[in-house]
Amino acid sequence: MSSAPAENPAPASEAPDTLVSQKVAVAVVFVAAMFLNIMDTTIVNVALPTLARQFSVTPAAADAVVVGYLISLAVFIPASGWLGDRWGTKRIFLIALAIFTLASAACGLAQSLGQLVAFRVAQGIGGGMLTPVGMAMLYRVFPPAERLRAARILQLPIVVAPATGPVIGGLLIDQLSWRWAFYVNVPIGLATFLFGLLALKESREHAAGKFDLRGFILAGIGSALLMFALTQGPVQGWGSPTILLTGIAGLLTLAMLVTSSLSLEAPMLDFRLLAVKLFARLNLVSFFISCGFMGLLFLVPLLVQDARGGSPLTSGLLTIPEAFGVVTAGQIVIRIYHYIGPRRLISGGLASLGIGIVTLGSTYEHLSNFGIVAIMYWAGLSVGSVFLPMQTAAFVRISRPSMGRASALFNAQRQFGSAFGVAILSSVLVLAGFVPGADHGAIADAFAPAFYVSAAMAFLGALVGLTVPDNDSDYRNMGGKPRAEGKNA
Repeated sequence: MSSAPAENPAPASEAPDTLVSQKVAVAVVFVAAMFLNIMDTTIVNVALPTLARQFSVTPAAADAVVVGYLISLAVFIPASGWLGDRWGTKRIFLIALAIFTLASAACGLAQSLGQLVAFRVAQGIGGGMLTPVGMAMLYRVFPPAERLRAARILQLPIVVAPATGPVIGGLLIDQLSWRWAFYVNVPIGLATFLFGLLALKESREHAAGKFDLRGFILAGIGSALLMFALTQGPVQGWGSPTILLTGIAGLLTLAMLVTSSLSLEAPMLDFRLLAVKLFARLNLVSFFISCGFMGLLFLVPLLVQDARGGSPLTSGLLTIPEAFGVVTAGQIVIRIYHYIGPRRLISGGLASLGIGIVTLGSTYEHLSNFGIVAIMYWAGLSVGSVFLPMQTAAFVRISRPSMGRASALFNAQRQFGSAFGVAILSSVLVLAGFVPGADHGAIADAFAPAFYVSAAMAFLGALVGLTVPDNDSDYRNMGGKPRAEGKNA
């Protein structure tokens, strides 16, 4: 492992020159595939009540559609870095996209809940490899001086998709059927696959090393057990023997994974990368923003529908201004980043997000829909001012050969952060008296504590942000004009 800034030489190519710049090609396939992957989760969440009615099962049983997917994601994210390094990022990315797209079609054709869960697990196999491999491709094709541009590309699917998913899901399910929650992925997936097949150039790292079978098994079992505990803890209760056993077993297995990884030269997940201070601090920042922000996107639709009597489509429309706030922040941050650096932007943005969530938590009972729109736009501005600097700086000190494993580690952390945030806030809601389907007024008081916990996560992230080593990020060299690209940049 190297902690020096990566030189990012041109990727080793095994394919003839393409007609499209590799920066454009990678950006297009990454945004399309990531948007599909993330939006799919939010659309399916909207579809869960319909699925429960369709298959005549309880809402808790329908949750298996989400849990199976998340567990599958958690199992295959760690392996993605090695697979891309060994067999080529283009090959693995397209295989993952094909699996995800075909499994989406199969989900739409499912005739029973068992079939649907099985196909969702297959979807998770593809989705678990898409994100880390796509991110590694992006950071390898964009050198450090152009990482701010790459971060702008990253923000589109990761931050905008969770806000737009509920709107699209509500329209598809209301106007067509629940099957279109999955069919919608197919045409976009096929188009992206064909474009990637023609436009992407192959790249692999010849020093990928042997496959870490022990690490894959430990990472898969530990991640699956812990993800199950996090997603089912609020449903079954944290004192449930099943949740306690799976949670403890998951943590112990992951501890064994860390010990095993530190003894290998090329482990499945290289935890030694966390010795790079900048990378380690920004992983921690990412964890807290995943907890706080994804928690906010989880709470607001529940608030609108269960405490205010709104429809799924209404909750989606009230949430989507967050996406516009992110885009606005991106236009500002890209102009000031090289003057201010990541530390101030990250800590200030997370503090601002926390203030916005506290405001929502203390005023929501008397707040108009316009007020919710304004706060969600403010939250988007805040998150946008964090996300761009975080993604720009996180991989600056990671060498090119380590990029695949660093991306896998970063995305595994982000996935657990999102699950942890939603699990904690779900539990707070239940403890505060939230009962789905109860009288709107009777459950309204349960939301304030949940919003305050979400805000606390943002404030903790702001404190961590103050420790980010600005000088390590080389931020003063990130704001120049984009260099001219040749035919095959």
